[in-house]
Amino acid sequence: MRLSTRVSLLLASLTLLVAVGVGWFAVAASTKGAYATLDSGINSVVNSGRGHPVAALNDALYVLQQEDYDFALDVVDEGGSVTQINASTVPLQRSPTLSDVHASLSSVRTSPDLPGFRYRSLDIGGGSYLVVAGSTQSITEANRSLEERVALVALAAAIVMAVAGRFVTRREIRSIGGLIDFAEQVAKGEEPPAPAQFSASTDLQRLERSLLAMVAALSRVIDIERRTSETMQRFIGDASHELRTPLTVIKGYSVLLQEGKLSQEQQQRALDRIAREVERIDRLVGDLLFLAKVREAPQRAGEEVDLTELIGRALDELALEQPPRPIERVMGEHHFVVGRRDLLERLVDNAVTNIVRYTDDDARVRVTTEASAQWITLTIEDGGPGLPVEAYGQSPQRFERFEGSRDRAAGGSGLGMSIMSDIAVALGGTMGRSVSDLGGLRLRFQLPRVTSQVPENEG
Repeated sequence: MRLSTRVSLLLASLTLLVAVGVGWFAVAASTKGAYATLDSGINSVVNSGRGHPVAALNDALYVLQQEDYDFALDVVDEGGSVTQINASTVPLQRSPTLSDVHASLSSVRTSPDLPGFRYRSLDIGGGSYLVVAGSTQSITEANRSLEERVALVALAAAIVMAVAGRFVTRREIRSIGGLIDFAEQVAKGEEPPAPAQFSASTDLQRLERSLLAMVAALSRVIDIERRTSETMQRFIGDASHELRTPLTVIKGYSVLLQEGKLSQEQQQRALDRIAREVERIDRLVGDLLFLAKVREAPQRAGEEVDLTELIGRALDELALEQPPRPIERVMGEHHFVVGRRDLLERLVDNAVTNIVRYTDDDARVRVTTEASAQWITLTIEDGGPGLPVEAYGQSPQRFERFEGSRDRAAGGSGLGMSIMSDIAVALGGTMGRSVSDLGGLRLRFQLPRVTSQVPENEG
């Protein structure tokens, strides 16, 4: 059974129950009021003759005529004989008995002996009793008619409510149907268009938005998983290729050493080459593990690091290592960034190591730090050969090497740029590379600034 049919039937059933319940109370109240009116008339006739038995019959007849009551008046003597004084429109089917008379002296009563009547008796002296009886037939007929009208009204209300409920919920039902179709298509792996916005219901609109957000999130997760899998396949291929070369060299020299045909000098050169290749493998594996650690989880922490002090110390060491190199420092005092000191030290160390490894000893170096409301910008430039033109507009890639001096022979693992970029991203910043006016490479890092260090005129 469709949801719309269930909703309509539910509304119709509830409306029918409510209407019948209200109607029942209305009929009961009407019946009670009608009986109270009938009893009041009977009591008024009886009370008119109370206290003066001789004139009780005349007084009862007078009130009966004055108020136009449709009551039967019977006189029952002490022997049980019944004399009818006034007949009602609905005649008594049986005559009242002495037991009926005695039972109704204090209040209006009903009796199986007088079906369809309510009655009360009055002692009029001499052993005789006046019995006043009123028919309940009109009340019964009125109740039956009222019950029929209540049933018709309840049925009509139920039908109207079912139709109205179907009309009112039609948009919501269409929206639910659209969401079901959308979910079924998503479950089949298809890419359906977003469901149409039919509903004016706030709850259904929230459901639609939540479903769309969930599907979008799942799509992003699937896309990330796909790209991660592709990256992992490329990474495994690149790593295998990078490891194959030093392993091949080690294997070749090991075979030569085992054959024992090399001179003492040749053996020493072979051992030195094997040691260099082992160091290279160790460096490569260490960089791979570090890169995996950086990318494994967000590294942003609440530690405040003085970037000016950290880069200054690295430049001091560079100046001691290569005295001929001119180093220009354009740095503010105590620029604090949010991050981890070990990662920032690795970032600066990689940048300085690249300068030492890939530029001449007398090539210029310029380091600049700038502060804005939210960022500290660190720029490191050198006067070396730089990168190929096409490399400046690309994101750093793993095992990325270039022609010229920046090649494998310089001893790099090919992961330096990738490590620096990943560290910057992990700390909530960015890294860019461009051509420096010194002639070489410009590395530009944006790192989140410690907000408590922002002067009021910068905020």
